[in-house]
Amino acid sequence: MHTTVGIIGGGPSGLLLARLLHRAGIASVVLERRDRAYVEQRQRAGILEQSTVDVLRACGAGKRLDAEGLVHDGVELRFAGRGHRIDFPALTGGRRVTVYAQTEVVKDLIALQRMEGDPLLFEAEVHSVEGVDDDRPVIRYTHEGQERTLTCDYVVGCDGFHGVARTAVPAGAATTYERAHPYAWLGILAEAAPNYDELIYAHSDRGFALASMRSPEVSRLYLQVPNGTDPAAWSDERVWDELDHRLGRAIPLVRGPVTQKSVLPMRSSVTEPMRFGRLFLAGDAAHIVPPTGAKGLNLAAADVVVLARALAHRYATGSGELLDAYSDTCLRRVWRAEHFSYFMTTTLHTDPAQSPFETRLQLSQLERLATSPHAEAELAENYCGLPL
Repeated sequence: MHTTVGIIGGGPSGLLLARLLHRAGIASVVLERRDRAYVEQRQRAGILEQSTVDVLRACGAGKRLDAEGLVHDGVELRFAGRGHRIDFPALTGGRRVTVYAQTEVVKDLIALQRMEGDPLLFEAEVHSVEGVDDDRPVIRYTHEGQERTLTCDYVVGCDGFHGVARTAVPAGAATTYERAHPYAWLGILAEAAPNYDELIYAHSDRGFALASMRSPEVSRLYLQVPNGTDPAAWSDERVWDELDHRLGRAIPLVRGPVTQKSVLPMRSSVTEPMRFGRLFLAGDAAHIVPPTGAKGLNLAAADVVVLARALAHRYATGSGELLDAYSDTCLRRVWRAEHFSYFMTTTLHTDPAQSPFETRLQLSQLERLATSPHAEAELAENYCGLPL
């Protein structure tokens, strides 16, 4: 089988790229190693930047997003026993964010791909990518028990940090910059109606906490915990009690059945460049951010928007100028998002080796955010997302 663009990975970045290419009249095939049910239930991000929302609407994936997404005009920072709200539209010229789970984005894009797009193959295990320096690279994979090959003009790796696409990068051709943070997040999904209107980011003497949501009936909440924590060691009651303590609100959280509990490591990673011959990396295959800044899904979306535009330009004009600029264009945004995520993470979390002096520096920074319109605007602009 041959196609113009072979896409490895059927997560949000691979599916969005396929959708954008379809709208531009460029053929693609998406190969996803998991089954459809797994992909549609995989819990990840839930905050969409303004630009991500705009892209989903423009490519025809905005109907359910507009009907069910929760538009948020700000977040609350809690520290030193008080709260301060950051007003996004007032500080960004009207930009805001939308709470709409990655699972729902994926469901919408899969439905569109099945109805209007090119092939989307689930349970297609990619084994190798060959010939990325040639005119026609080859993807070797297994589907329905048969060994198969897909030749294409270009290959895009949207299959994450541990995916096969990264193994096709020539030895010595890439540099990966990494940082592992000395703590993790214990996250829960609960059938409990949030009794707060917007996300709450809390700094406390016992560590970070985040009150988020997935819908008006489902809460998504996080606690900073030591690396290596076993989620089974935290009873539901203990989680709720600790959240109430760290959030420090006058009104306790509404409690309900916990339906999911997991521990998420916190790390940062950037691989440069993001292009190797006819192989392009996008999303987690190229970069990872800690979730504090809500940037992972949004960075992935930005990558494939840049790539789709470059491919459309290539086939419309014959020029590879935008494809040649892909890595540099994306990395400028990636490093800005990495810095913002690092700032949010290190300002709000308590390092196990942190001194009282460093804690006072954190509180000083949070006080500046609560009193300086310039500092507020910087946070709001980065949180809502830089224009594409």
